[in-house]
Amino acid sequence: MIDEDIKQRIKVSGIFLLQVYKILMGTMLSLFLPQNCGEAMCTLTENYENSEIYHRTVFSWNCFSGLLFILSYLIELYREEWCVKYLDIDNDIPDNSLKHIIVKEKVLDNRMDKLNKYYYHVLCVNSFVYFINILLTIKMMNDSYYNNSTLSCFVSFVLLVLMKLYNSMIVAYQSVKNDKMMSAYMSEFVSYNVLDTDYVNEKYNGKKNNRLEDIIDEENSEFKDVKEVEEGTLKPEDIKLNEEILPINQ
Repeated sequence: MIDEDIKQRIKVSGIFLLQVYKILMGTMLSLFLPQNCGEAMCTLTENYENSEIYHRTVFSWNCFSGLLFILSYLIELYREEWCVKYLDIDNDIPDNSLKHIIVKEKVLDNRMDKLNKYYYHVLCVNSFVYFINILLTIKMMNDSYYNNSTLSCFVSFVLLVLMKLYNSMIVAYQSVKNDKMMSAYMSEFVSYNVLDTDYVNEKYNGKKNNRLEDIIDEENSEFKDVKEVEEGTLKPEDIKLNEEILPINQ
């Protein structure tokens, strides 16, 4: 049977490869965006060999932004590997229990704090550099716009990177703020296990909540009432004669 730590490492590696592809397309915009070369669209080789000063400047900044993302990924992967090695996931206890447990292990506690702070600070710098990258690319697009595919590719590539930055910043910020270790790769599906509160309030006029036992109690109560009505038919032993009204044969 495969060890749980190995499964986590395989999952992280697979997600990492997909993330690298998205980041490569989203940072090297001067290389992958469709651009105008006379009457035809520039090839990748033509984009790379473009010697125009501003284009080379944008390309250099693209490379700088890409290197920062690589640095972020290295810290992120090291952080995930550290988590897999020294921490574990238990769905039977609250998510914020780690900070009450790890304080007893001073070495691990200090290491966790440093990793979270390094990760958060690198992401802040990375976000600023990528914002400049977007602005420089917009100017380049204005100078070498080809057709609608230029704009659509730009929006698609940038959104991929921004989604990654947003998710990573949430993980880093929450980890630093709440003194915990959130994973940047591990996620779990959510299962709906109660009825919507608005629906229950509307149906039961606020008399019930959305817990299962209350809904069952309500259904059992209705069933009981129907059953009592059905079983309320007259039985021979339920009929009592009124001796004062009925004549009695002497």
